Amino acid sequence: MDKRSILLIYTGGTIGMMKDYSSGALKAFDFSQLQKNIPELNQLDCTISSFSFDYPIDSSNMNPGHWIAISDIIADKYHEYDGFVVLHGSDTMSYTASALSFLLENLSKPVILTGSQLPIGDLRTDAKENLITAIQIAALYEKGKPVIQEVGLYFEYKLYRGNRTTKINAEHFQAFASLNYPHLIESGVHLSVFKEYLLPQKRKLPLKSHKNMDDNVAILKIFPGINENIIDAILNAKNLKALILETYGSGNAPMEEWFLKKLNNAINKGIHIINVTQCSGGAVMMGHYETSSRLKKMQVVNGKDITTEAAITKAMYLLGSGVSHDLFKTVFETSLRGEML
Repeated sequence: MDKRSILLIYTGGTIGMMKDYSSGALKAFDFSQLQKNIPELNQLDCTISSFSFDYPIDSSNMNPGHWIAISDIIADKYHEYDGFVVLHGSDTMSYTASALSFLLENLSKPVILTGSQLPIGDLRTDAKENLITAIQIAALYEKGKPVIQEVGLYFEYKLYRGNRTTKINAEHFQAFASLNYPHLIESGVHLSVFKEYLLPQKRKLPLKSHKNMDDNVAILKIFPGINENIIDAILNAKNLKALILETYGSGNAPMEEWFLKKLNNAINKGIHIINVTQCSGGAVMMGHYETSSRLKKMQVVNGKDITTEAAITKAMYLLGSGVSHDLFKTVFETSLRGEML
């Protein structure tokens, strides 16, 4: 059997840096010399090619244009490779993983995002393990079919569904969590695959790489004492089309009449209001308490157990793909790529 072929796409981030020991400064890693610098890769039963962006992107500068560019690279090379590993800065990795899950419709090959907390040349780096195992997972096939047929995020011994993740720690190697959905693979002495949690393999359809995302969206986190000026500034932003409203607990928000009136006016103007919990885990249950029943009557979109990262990218995707205003709520409340209940 021919070896599986994997494409590494380096976008930027800590994982792609090496320490110049003469100066102590970090410098970009030459990925054409990858196997020379990480000889362990030669032990993998796959062939590895690499593609680097012309200029590495600090993940803090990541935007929808970059997401579409990554999606286009995967679509262009889709029939040449068996799997894809995207190397990315950890700060916005969950946003990118979520965005790619929506942009790559009918995906039937693995797209695994990974990165590291320490540079690849650092003595205590987590980069080598993350990179090597991400490649192994991307090359994992069973009976001629890829085991993973979705966008995943691999970090610190666990593969998660990408659009279920959030970054929870800026310092620890265990930087990510998926609090509302179990991990898909755990790396130990062996790779343990939890097949019951993988996206169901659907009838194979051609990959469709979407080209548009609409960034006329915003996130508003509710807090005690939030005032009318703040709400007005957000809701009256030019061209605003959707607002992710991060509410308390299971979707609860203040019941002051001025607050509810402003939300209702925004909805009547055509702005989609999406209710997402501020909590790291759990779900919105609109109508469970009186403090969310008014939002439900207003036709606020129920974000259920979606992460903020997936909610904002899903809104951009739906607005960019031309979903009609009347259908937006129904489509948003439907799981498209396993991102919500």
